[in-house]
Amino acid sequence: MTDAAADTRSIVIEREIPHAPEKIWRALTEPHLIEEWLMKNDFAPVVDHKFNLRGDWGAVDCQVKEVEPMKTLSYTWAAYGLESIVTWTLTPSAKGVKLRMEQKGFRPDQEQFYQGAQAGWQGFLAKLEQVVARID
Repeated sequence: MTDAAADTRSIVIEREIPHAPEKIWRALTEPHLIEEWLMKNDFAPVVDHKFNLRGDWGAVDCQVKEVEPMKTLSYTWAAYGLESIVTWTLTPSAKGVKLRMEQKGFRPDQEQFYQGAQAGWQGFLAKLEQVVARID
């Protein structure tokens, strides 16, 4: 038997954001802010909470896996046959916070999802940075 997880790929995007971890955490966990940079949602930062993200193209079913305030947020991301996990990691840095986003679980036959997510996350993170900059 092969290890299915070993046959999957991940997308990793890292950004240095010159803001306090609290501001970035708010943008990652408050539904009205998530809507500004990602999609409409019914998110709550509570382990096992099921939520969905809604865009013009459809919806993503998610479930919170890990919440460690100001440090780690992880949730499943399931849509159109893609079963993946998105993990956000915040690490203090000299300039503010090193933000790392990893989406893992892309199977070899999901090249279109992989390419789309790679492009999509770049745009989402750019919007996230704009939202964080506006938070008081």
